[in-house]
Amino acid sequence: MTGSFTHLDEGGQARMVDVTEKAPTVRSATAEGFVRCSSTIVSALRDGTVPKGDVLAVARIAGIAAAKRTPDLLPLAHVIGVHGAVVDVTVVDDGVRVSATVRTADRTGVEMEALTAVSVAALAVVDMVKGLDKSVEIENIRLLRKTGGKSGDWSR
Repeated sequence: MTGSFTHLDEGGQARMVDVTEKAPTVRSATAEGFVRCSSTIVSALRDGTVPKGDVLAVARIAGIAAAKRTPDLLPLAHVIGVHGAVVDVTVVDDGVRVSATVRTADRTGVEMEALTAVSVAALAVVDMVKGLDKSVEIENIRLLRKTGGKSGDWSR
């Protein structure tokens, strides 16, 4: 049974997969999430009156920084070169839409980096607006697509 699980050794113990022999290839991943907010918060975001400052800028930078720190947070994630990271944070009528695309030319994919970028960007939004309304919620963080690598392209 453990033969089909690449992150388990013969004894069933967790291990980091050895990707040393794999050739670097161009890979990308895009993830999304949503921060549901009250109309009060949406208005403050649109008017630029959130007391803590520029929520969207902070969230973008937090997401980019998070993508680069993914192996520090996920113990079996590989340290890879994050060669590109774009985090988009958009205010919509019922909250904030967050998306991230991460790119690399490395031996393993960047799905976890994209998901981590979205997660931390969403957390940054919550942190910046929670003083206005504690009912904010993070929803639907998910991978949308990935390209490259042995398993090829995938899209939700």
